[in-house]
Amino acid sequence: MKVADPAVAALARAADAGIHCMPIPTPFRIGRVNTYLIDDDPLTLVDSGPNSGTALDTLERALAAHGRRVEDLGLIVISHQHIDHLGLVAILARRSGAEVAALDLLAPWVGNWSEAMDADDAFAERMMAEHGIPDDVRHALVGVSQSYRGWGASATVTRPLTAGSELRLRDRRLRVHHRPGHSPSDTIFHDEQQGIVLGADHLIKHISSNPLISRPLTAASVEAADGGGGGGEAAERPHALEIYLESLRATRAMEGVDLVLAGHGEPVTDHVALIDERFRLHARRAEKIRRLIADDGPATAYEIAQSLWGNVAVTQAYLTLSEVLGHVDLLVGDGRVVEQRDGGVVRFAAG
Repeated sequence: MKVADPAVAALARAADAGIHCMPIPTPFRIGRVNTYLIDDDPLTLVDSGPNSGTALDTLERALAAHGRRVEDLGLIVISHQHIDHLGLVAILARRSGAEVAALDLLAPWVGNWSEAMDADDAFAERMMAEHGIPDDVRHALVGVSQSYRGWGASATVTRPLTAGSELRLRDRRLRVHHRPGHSPSDTIFHDEQQGIVLGADHLIKHISSNPLISRPLTAASVEAADGGGGGGEAAERPHALEIYLESLRATRAMEGVDLVLAGHGEPVTDHVALIDERFRLHARRAEKIRRLIADDGPATAYEIAQSLWGNVAVTQAYLTLSEVLGHVDLLVGDGRVVEQRDGGVVRFAAG
């Protein structure tokens, strides 16, 4: 007897509950992004895909496969601030007249997207300078970030959501949970009656969600970051991995979760087991970095990243920097590593 593919069975279960997965192509290494059509009143789309003709054409064909058009949409929900998830929102809202819902903290960021991206780039450049990334790599990374902007666009949030509130449709209630870490605005939506969570990038089955060091949304989301790259007063740096692990603990403790529909790849059918594996993964990575610092002596986060992965592609330099800093934060927190500052540059040494 042939055993059904678990991913196919999980998506079929979601479809039976009126939630349809529609993968949309992106230009990024992660591959396709999963958008979700909720067959309810109003007809609801969770995330949109990037701002491109290819993505829009794919989305239109996916909607047509369900007997729907862009113009039928009544509500568009944004899970978080990354451009593969929100790039088409403004176009879709303009064509359909749909409301746009997002976490209240995210609304000003999305509405002032270009200014927010400028501030994010300035913040990232300061982080890179402080943690040892050379000038040429920093400038190249800022150029890459600016070249990606065409895949995103500003949008007006007409329905801001507060953490813990309910997003009410005709036939269901979606509980809104703020789960920062991968980004400051990560939001998941729990259909408690069906036991289904729309989890976006908070929990991905085939890859650990990278907690990127990002400018906090609690600061004014459209203010430019002060200063440039070099010395001076250090920029505030959120401990993104610690924040993410705390969010994972909150998700692990949730009751009535049978299925997590991820923003990329296959659904998650055992979120507790996957979260426990993520905890073990991050503990192993932190220990590996501790041993490297103990063996090689004080080093910047960039130097540690090079020791771990060699000369990575420029486009991955900020991702690897975030990876190292997240795990170093865990080590500093329990006293196994100490932070040393010299002339505006931070190095980490054995505790």
